[in-house]
Amino acid sequence: MVHRKTLALAAAWCALAATAAMAGEVTGLTLVSADADRDIGALADGATLDLAATGAVSVRADVAGDVRSVRFAVDGETVRTESTAPYALAGDREGDYAAWAIGPGRHTLEATPYPQPGAKGPAGKALRVAFTVVGEASAAAKPASGGKAGPRDKPAPRGKAAALEPVAPAGTVEPGSVRVAGEMKAWHKVTLAFGGPASSETADPNPFTDYRLTVTFRSGDAAYAVPGYYAADGNAAETGAAAGNVWLVHFAPDRAGAWTWSASFRTGPGVAVSDDPRAGAPVAGVDGKEGTLAVGPTDKTGRDFRGKGMLRYVGHRYLRFAGTGEWFLKCGADAPENFLAYDDFDNTTNVGNRRKSWVPHVRDWRPGDPTWRGGKGKGIIGALNYLASEGLNVFSFIPLTVAGDDENVFPYVAPGGPFTRLDCSKLAQWEIVFEHADRLGLYLHFKTLETENEMLLDDGDAGPERRLYYRELIARFGHHLALNWNLGEEINNASTAQKKAWAQYLWDHDPYHHPVVIHNGANHYDLLGPGSALTGFSLQTNRPDFSSVHTQTRNYIDRSQAAGKPWVVACDEPGDAQHALRPDDDAGASHEDGRRNGLWGNVMAGGAGLEWYFGYKHAHSDLTCQDFRSRDKWWDYCRYMLEFFRDNAVPFHEMAGDDGRIAAKDGYCFAKPGEVYVVYLKNGGSTTLDLGGAAGTFEVRWYDPRHGGALQAGSVRSVTGGGSRDLGRPLDAPGEDWVILVRKAGAASP
Repeated sequence: MVHRKTLALAAAWCALAATAAMAGEVTGLTLVSADADRDIGALADGATLDLAATGAVSVRADVAGDVRSVRFAVDGETVRTESTAPYALAGDREGDYAAWAIGPGRHTLEATPYPQPGAKGPAGKALRVAFTVVGEASAAAKPASGGKAGPRDKPAPRGKAAALEPVAPAGTVEPGSVRVAGEMKAWHKVTLAFGGPASSETADPNPFTDYRLTVTFRSGDAAYAVPGYYAADGNAAETGAAAGNVWLVHFAPDRAGAWTWSASFRTGPGVAVSDDPRAGAPVAGVDGKEGTLAVGPTDKTGRDFRGKGMLRYVGHRYLRFAGTGEWFLKCGADAPENFLAYDDFDNTTNVGNRRKSWVPHVRDWRPGDPTWRGGKGKGIIGALNYLASEGLNVFSFIPLTVAGDDENVFPYVAPGGPFTRLDCSKLAQWEIVFEHADRLGLYLHFKTLETENEMLLDDGDAGPERRLYYRELIARFGHHLALNWNLGEEINNASTAQKKAWAQYLWDHDPYHHPVVIHNGANHYDLLGPGSALTGFSLQTNRPDFSSVHTQTRNYIDRSQAAGKPWVVACDEPGDAQHALRPDDDAGASHEDGRRNGLWGNVMAGGAGLEWYFGYKHAHSDLTCQDFRSRDKWWDYCRYMLEFFRDNAVPFHEMAGDDGRIAAKDGYCFAKPGEVYVVYLKNGGSTTLDLGGAAGTFEVRWYDPRHGGALQAGSVRSVTGGGSRDLGRPLDAPGEDWVILVRKAGAASP
């Protein structure tokens, strides 16, 4: 029997979906004479508006489809929302247009339609134009008398929209009610929006510290206690709002079927970071609220993580997708660390002129990809598209760099604090980028702190500021399917007790138990074993030729296994700080050494993969990179490595480094004894492989790590087990690096 609540929820969801489907569009912007109340003509992109010739003007948004309101933004700031036709930029009274006070210079105007009054409901198709104003109108601007011309607020600060009508902001939820949005499918993002107490980023009581929303989702034996967060008007990425009454919870259900949910909403000083379930007092109207969700199976395939499920630590050297059971091997970009220092994110400073436009990647943005604020975000979205198109599956970033090399990335309303006030619109814009990454199959590497910020919060203790920072990261971004929480870049000052407390807090409060890792400044041997919540290691090396990658990867793998808790060991900054991976046009030996010693050095030791650092002495460095194509040739080598293991169904999760099996001194061996062996010869030539203890016939095939492609035959096609066997030579380029796949005849292959 279907529960009546489930039917009601389904009906509400269908109604919401139908509303979204009917969302209209702004088809044109018409310039209107405010003196004569007559149309002048279209305001086209690139136009020059001479006010001396036109006199006082206004602009009307012409619409099609289901439109009940239009929000106007000039130069990125909201200036008016019109809820009655004609949709006039400066308001009107029964067709008597008020004049638009616009000064000389270059401007942008964006009009966004909505299906409900007051800019409520899903935004329709917006129209944005850029134009230049010259001259000055001879007559004073005349305001409309009465009618629907609303009061004007003071201009909002950069990145924050000013509310210009006495109506609830877009996305506001009725007090005590809840809206459910998202695709009701396993592993997809489902959002519950609660109408809670009205507040703002700077209000007292503080909405970030003095309220705690947690929603518990249950289905069968599964239970997830998911933290929620204050979201201003619920649509802050678009509106820039700093105030509202919307509180959000994001959930990624791990199975199809019926789910129940129940909300706990408490208020009181510091309740957000209290673990006492009875701390504070209940928030009337939301606390105790409950409901049901009907979740279907995922329909996603390919790279999209929603078709694979949550990537989890399973007590092994590799992470595994919970949905498909696939094991994960990564390769991608570790730089720039200030990836999120971006022009199009609200309230992002430009210290040292290090803020990015990502303009070289605007061409990689595709129609249908997300943007915000009428077209913002194309550069950074395009950058992710490019990485995915190169076959990469991970990128790294630091969300807090205020005391470090960059200084421009922070989740707070101001870089210097207070560290208890979050920027709702900026974080909502980050979420758009991260959600796109999920769809592209790009793992999110959160390096939570830069080394200079290591002791910034609570002097390194797991105090209220640090716990709030972690809680907000989990609440806003923890639903993403593939990520790790890195305790920080080059951590070297915190005590063992402090580091363990950080890791334990993240593990205990993340309902999905995403992997928790740490980056070496110190060696962190004090965190080995089951006494620490750490699940892996983010290795940094310091040799220009990458020659320590292989041995250091083996070092941490062996130590963690001996300590009783295997770590997932990735190399996330191979090379030295000055050079590391140089641009293609300045590669020197970095590409050859990087491929031989770094790329294959990590994976042949049993490492979980790599992210590549860009040295500070070169163009497009760890701080200045705006174009991932600066390493375009290099990414090919990364893709070839991933393709080798994937396309040839090499069971890397069952293999281990075993270099002693080969005679070559400049190579590596990776083995599942008796079944499959991978040999890497850094300088080509030939080698023998010890097949002692193995019986039967083994096929021998060669793989070109410089050009990729299919497996090739060499001078020896097969060998038998039982002793040391010569694997022969490649049929061409014998002095270059080669990979040899030795697999038992008849074993599974693609």
